[in-house]
Order: sequence, then C-alpha cells, then structure tokens
Amino acid sequence: MARATTTSDSFNAVAEPRRREILIYLAGAERPVGEIVVALGLPQPSVSKHLRVLHDVGLVRMRCQGRQKLYRTNAEAIRPLHEWAATFERYWQHQLLRVKELAEATVRQGSADLKTADAPRDSNPRRDDDDFN
Repeated sequence: MARATTTSDSFNAVAEPRRREILIYLAGAERPVGEIVVALGLPQPSVSKHLRVLHDVGLVRMRCQGRQKLYRTNAEAIRPLHEWAATFERYWQHQLLRVKELAEATVRQGSADLKTADAPRDSNPRRDDDDFN
C-alpha cells in the first residue's frame, strides 16, 4: 500500500516513529542534518525527508548558517501535542495510583493473615467443657 509522502497535520507527522526520534534528538540543541544522520543512524535522504515534513507542519525550525542548514524544535508548535498527551498521562497516573493502593492493601491484608497464622498455638487448648470432667 502506498504511503503519503507528506502530511499537513502535526499529529500525523509525529505518528511516524523516526520523526519522533528526530524531535527528541533536536530537543537538546540545534543541529545540522549530517549530525542527525550520524546520531540516529538513518540515511541522509530519509532524515531530510522527515525534517521537511516536520518543518512543513511547523514542529521544527530551520536556519541557514553558511552552506549548512541547522534544525531545532519549535516548542510553541509542540505544546498542543504535549497538552493532548498530558490528558492521558493524568488518566494513567490516576489508574496507577489505584493499582498501587490495591496492591498495598493486599500486602497489608496478607501480612495480617501471616501474623495470625504464625501466632503460637497452645498445644493443649482449654475447652469450656473441661470444667465438667
């Protein structure tokens, strides 16, 4: 099946794993294409294509320095992606907190059960009817 070579939507642009790798790498500093190629181990034409898509949707900025093109992330354009993902992060944090609370309650209950099971037992337990014999 043929894939679209470009996209006009930030969400579609970051759906491609290599583009996410590039964005993460560029978050550290402004970098030339050659450095991205070496760091990520991708072919130069592939990196250039991904940078073009990311630039077209505004997720990266490019400036020329002599004959080199330097790329960096555009934090303002990434903000909507972050805010959208944060919604799910809050949901999962809440769910994980509930799992943690259940696990801790289970451990506490298990500890209480073990203490009861480990309590010394009277080898000759007294019965109420012993007084009548």
